[in-house]
Amino acid sequence: MDPIGAWQELGFRVGFTGHSGHLRVEPLSTVERSNPLSSLPDFILPPAFPEETPESIKKYIEETYLSPGLDPDEFSPEKVGRQWEFDWFDRAEVPLEPSLPRTVVVPVWEPPFRRQNDVSEQGKWEPKSEEVDVSELMVGDEDSGSLPRTSGSAKEFVRGSINSRPFRPAGLDNSQTLNRILPEGASNGEWVHEILNGGPPQTIPPGFKQGLDLGAFKPYPCSWNVYKDASSLRSSSVEKLSELSLQFDDLFKKAWEDGVTREQEKDGHLSEVESVTLDAEVDKAEVSSSMHEDEFSLDEVLSTKSEGSKPLIDASSDGGRQQKEAWARCRGSKEIIDHFHELVPDMALQFPFELDAFQKEAIYYLEKGESVFVAAHTSAGKTVVAEYAFALASKHCTRAVYTAPIKTISNQKYRDFCGKFDVGLLTGDVTLRPEASCLIMTTEILRSMLYRGADIIRDIEWVIFDEVHYVNDAERGVVWEEVIIMLPRHINIILLSATVPNTVEFADWIGRTKQKEIRVTGTTKRPVPLEHCLFYSGELYKICESETFLPQGLKAAKDAFKKKHLTAVGGGSGRYSGTSAGHDGTQSQKRESAARLKHGSSFSKTSRGYQNNGNGQNNWELIKKLSKNSLLPVVIFCFSKNRCDKSADNMTGTDLTSSSEKSEIRVFCDKAFSRLKGSDRNLPQVVRVQNLLRRGIGVHHAGLLPIVKEVVEMLFCRGVIKVLFSTETFAMGVNAPARTVVFDTLRKFDGKEFRQLLPGEYTQMAGRAGRRGLDKIGTVVLMCRDEIPGDRDLKHVIVGSATRLESQFRLTYIMILHLLRVEELKVEDMLKRSFAEFHAQKKLPEMQELLKRKLNQPTKDIECIKGTPTIEEYYEAYSEAEKYSSEMSDAILQSPSAQQFLAPGRVIVLKSESANDHLLGMIVKAPSANYKQYIVLVLRPDLPSPVENAPSRGNMQDKPSDFNQGYFVLPKSKRGFGDEYLTSVSARRGTGAVNITLPHRGFVSGISYEVREVDSKEFQCICNTKMKISQVGLLEDVSNAVYSKTVQMLLDLKSDGNKYPPPLDPVKDLKLKNVKLVETYHKWTKLLEKMTLNQCHGCIKLEEHIKLAKEIQKHKQEVIDLQFKISDEALQQMPEFQGRIDVLKEIGCIDDDFVVQMKGRVACEMNSGEELICTECLFENQLDQLEPEEAVAIMSAFVFQQKNTSEPSLTTKLSEAKHKLNNTAVRLGQLQVQKGLPIDPEEYAQENLKFGLVEVVYEWAKGTPFADICELTDVPEGLIVRTIVRLDETCREFKNAAAIMGNSALCKKMEVASNAIKRDIVFAASLYITGV
Repeated sequence: MDPIGAWQELGFRVGFTGHSGHLRVEPLSTVERSNPLSSLPDFILPPAFPEETPESIKKYIEETYLSPGLDPDEFSPEKVGRQWEFDWFDRAEVPLEPSLPRTVVVPVWEPPFRRQNDVSEQGKWEPKSEEVDVSELMVGDEDSGSLPRTSGSAKEFVRGSINSRPFRPAGLDNSQTLNRILPEGASNGEWVHEILNGGPPQTIPPGFKQGLDLGAFKPYPCSWNVYKDASSLRSSSVEKLSELSLQFDDLFKKAWEDGVTREQEKDGHLSEVESVTLDAEVDKAEVSSSMHEDEFSLDEVLSTKSEGSKPLIDASSDGGRQQKEAWARCRGSKEIIDHFHELVPDMALQFPFELDAFQKEAIYYLEKGESVFVAAHTSAGKTVVAEYAFALASKHCTRAVYTAPIKTISNQKYRDFCGKFDVGLLTGDVTLRPEASCLIMTTEILRSMLYRGADIIRDIEWVIFDEVHYVNDAERGVVWEEVIIMLPRHINIILLSATVPNTVEFADWIGRTKQKEIRVTGTTKRPVPLEHCLFYSGELYKICESETFLPQGLKAAKDAFKKKHLTAVGGGSGRYSGTSAGHDGTQSQKRESAARLKHGSSFSKTSRGYQNNGNGQNNWELIKKLSKNSLLPVVIFCFSKNRCDKSADNMTGTDLTSSSEKSEIRVFCDKAFSRLKGSDRNLPQVVRVQNLLRRGIGVHHAGLLPIVKEVVEMLFCRGVIKVLFSTETFAMGVNAPARTVVFDTLRKFDGKEFRQLLPGEYTQMAGRAGRRGLDKIGTVVLMCRDEIPGDRDLKHVIVGSATRLESQFRLTYIMILHLLRVEELKVEDMLKRSFAEFHAQKKLPEMQELLKRKLNQPTKDIECIKGTPTIEEYYEAYSEAEKYSSEMSDAILQSPSAQQFLAPGRVIVLKSESANDHLLGMIVKAPSANYKQYIVLVLRPDLPSPVENAPSRGNMQDKPSDFNQGYFVLPKSKRGFGDEYLTSVSARRGTGAVNITLPHRGFVSGISYEVREVDSKEFQCICNTKMKISQVGLLEDVSNAVYSKTVQMLLDLKSDGNKYPPPLDPVKDLKLKNVKLVETYHKWTKLLEKMTLNQCHGCIKLEEHIKLAKEIQKHKQEVIDLQFKISDEALQQMPEFQGRIDVLKEIGCIDDDFVVQMKGRVACEMNSGEELICTECLFENQLDQLEPEEAVAIMSAFVFQQKNTSEPSLTTKLSEAKHKLNNTAVRLGQLQVQKGLPIDPEEYAQENLKFGLVEVVYEWAKGTPFADICELTDVPEGLIVRTIVRLDETCREFKNAAAIMGNSALCKKMEVASNAIKRDIVFAASLYITGV
């Protein structure tokens, strides 16, 4: 549109705007005037927005999109403290994406010599295509657990759900799926040869008519160098990295050998380009190592020796990983310690002290993102590594998980880390701040999260396993193995353990299982050295210092023991036990076991296991001695709860605290117990412990109330408790070192029997002696009352090797059901990767290679002149006949009727190492008082024939010097059978003496013989021939003539062409009537008849062919054995797995196709009780007719653990429920026995159902005060509280199970029952969590 003139020469134009065609007036540039001020129109306003600059744009983006902010309406000051309960994921409106196609089409590469008929009209090769499943192209993502999984609801973020899939564990790569990701040829480097030699590239995608036009490729001028050995390669090519970059033959050697060479053999022709020699052997590891050293030699510190020499292995190559020799890297580097601050300049956490060497190594490897195994003594500073992992997680905005075997450790670590990090706590009964970046939990909670696929697993970077040596625990050790196996690939592992002998072996198992290197570091040096003493008769005798045993101290203690007993008894009639227990140990254990059975869980004062522990005077003498030598505070370990209480109560009149310490103790106890209501504050245990604490005496064991235990622990850490009587749980669960540690005894009851302390247990408890930074030396005292321990026992316990880490892996039903829920996870994979199968799986590549070689061995053919050979059939019958013959021989020799035939003169056949060449012999003398075995004369053709080995050296007078080979013997035809000895041997009666030294060897009649003692088990068979012999001439006179004639008679038995004389007939001669033996005999005779009818019988080459057939059969059997060892059937627990699968099918947890049914899903919810019994209880509706209080009382049988308790008094309804539940357990036990599991049904029911607290829980749920329910049983208060706390978790599990079943009434009942027991002292908050 043309401009239009306007007033005051202001130009404008009219145009259309928008989709609706609105008119728009646009001003045009004005005409300049003489007055510049009047050039601007009056109605044109300044711009509405200031001019944009890069700084203003940056500021706007930061304020609008990058700065976090809250909605002012929702987060106003008036709404502070308001909480919203809704699901963020449900509120989020995620746009639905189209579903991915199930399959895609990908090109298939083929070598040029296979493309004769696939050339297009333009002369270009068009590749074929194949259809590939999308899931096969997403294996890498599936391993990481991101794409195939969908996020669950916010409620299931931490704990997971039974409906969620577990994350794929690291190391469980599916090799078959990996091989199908890319077609063959696309990943082995053959396409590189083609393109570099001018071949056509694949430019047209599958399904497209045309693609990119890259033009004609010209051949790249390059030479392909193939080296026959590694030395020539190192001498010529390693020096020039530019030449190494073209060695595609080296990089893809395996692919060339497996691919192109195979095609060459099939088609017989290759193009000139591919006709290069492919038989060269190049040391790929050396090439990679040399390149690695040349590239990274710029920084010698970072290229430590342990890293620089390792071959470069592709992390995505499963085959490369399997060939790795060791995954545990334990060689430390001095460069790391010397240049630590240069290597880690920006530490995630600063420490106010100088780090030890092993701490620096561990932190350096953590910074590199590697997994670490730290093994060090107690109080050496392993927690520093855990703290640094927490700091790294906070720095990286990820999460770290700290797992502990005991709930007390979890609570204590929560208190220790709470001021430093963003910490949360997850235990069975407490959930605090699960959204925190640093989570502390028990190992069972982490296992549950892994099985249930909790989404929080995505965020975890580090998992810290504390007290890893707890893997040796028979009951709970399997949890550690399960968690380690189930951890996904993106999680790094930190293991903290006491010093154990096989640290590297355990780390190697973890590395091989997770397919990642594990750095092993640690120290054997104690931060505070220990001295070990014996306390006897008021004196301390030092027996060990600086890990060196001091025999002079033990000798002094023994001398004092002798002197005291000589003085007391007068003549030394008192018992002295200077050496180890010896035969007295058996009697001691019997008395201890009897006392254990008689008194239940309580220990008798006079029990031998505790060396007359009723005497409290020794404790007082020891404490006075320690106090005099400034060796307090002290922890006295007693291995019985009752013993701890009695020892503390016997310290009457002892006061070890000052007035200020008494005041501190009183104030602390008042604050701690103020959270209890009135009646609970006056509980007998609370009052008694407070009285002891005011005098500086403490008690610590599982029978104490949780809040009382925490008060004792905290006061001991403050140093106001001077003497603490404790069980061994104090050493495991509490980080509270003392000046001195005392062992009340070196024997303990482990739940089954009394035994000596293991070196690992002793080291764990003794490690509490010596406070770092306060004491220069820690003291360990062994109390001796009635005896002095033997030096062997003391050396074994004090300086002996710690207990090795052993696998406690066992199959459980809940493990099987969790793994069957997901198709990708197999129970066999879990079994293979257990620590128990580590050594067998480690040898798997070797066995696979051996099997490959045996299968490639050329087979031997047996050529027979009689036509088609039937030697295989003949050899099979021959082998079976030999087996039957051996069975009959063993049975015959053990039968009483055969003993009468084993008389002197009986010809027998002895077993030999060579099964085809047994030895012919004769019984010379039957067993007697002086000779417990048979004396036999055996022909030994395998022995040499030295002339000087004459049969007799004592009685040589009757031997002429002219005959060195024996006497002249008449031909057989000219002598009678009864006249054999008449000419040379006197007929005098023998005395039974044996005048030769056994074994006795000689050489007569051209053959060697031997006289020796033989057990009847070495007899191959008893022959039907018996000869007259002269015992006098053979054993007393030792006559050469007699030996010569006897040997000649044995040789005559073989002259008829038979190798051995015929054996005694079991039926006709021995008159055996054993049905099984007679049946075996008839089978044997039928096989002999079958062999005579075979055309190979009587063949001149039969013996040669049998040997050949034996070799062939041996080769086949070796192949079968190797295939079995490689297969899953060879796994140790495979038979048990099959039995458990049959049980699950029988009760309906899984179907015939191993699909988990509703019953199996319910069983997956049961973690606190035996899953099968709990599930059957629910599906039989055993709780439906019970009130909530009665239901929770019966459920206490699932979680209560003490065996021997007083019999509870139950109502009729509870008695019926108890009887019904017990019958269910017995029935399940009988079913497992039917399926082949080694279980005693009655014992199975007793182990998993303990009804000792049914009455107590019932009264507690009804509202009875805690003091009153304690009067109903002899179970300690602490175990009552522990059972009820665990029972609350069981109620939650039953509630979830009821929801799966759709039983709303039971769901509501479990909620009511949980609320009924959740009150007062039982659920008092932990002092570690809330503070005092």
